[in-house]
Amino acid sequence: MVKDDQTVIEEFGELVNMTADELEAWLKEEQSQTSGWSKDDDSGETVGHESGRKIIEILRKNPNKDPGKYDEEDIPHMRKVVSYNKRHLAQEEKAKQDTESKSYKSLKNWGHDALKA
Repeated sequence: MVKDDQTVIEEFGELVNMTADELEAWLKEEQSQTSGWSKDDDSGETVGHESGRKIIEILRKNPNKDPGKYDEEDIPHMRKVVSYNKRHLAQEEKAKQDTESKSYKSLKNWGHDALKA
């Protein structure tokens, strides 16, 4: 069942626990650029890294995460972010224990710092 937009907005606000500046700084680090699945376009960028850039755009438009101030075009990516973070947090306890793990780095690309949770 597809979550309604309001639930997606609430869960995005809870799961994305990095600020736009924190996420931007992280994405500049080499370890963020090599974590995750490569995109199919031969750019060398990972899917999570691209997602992180989109999350930064969303957070810059709405830094206080005001539920009423998200644009309609933000919701589909927010839905992906929520789905990814919930799935990986449920499956991978290692992300919370090992900051050198691929799980930890990948989750950070998607806006969730397991050490802040």
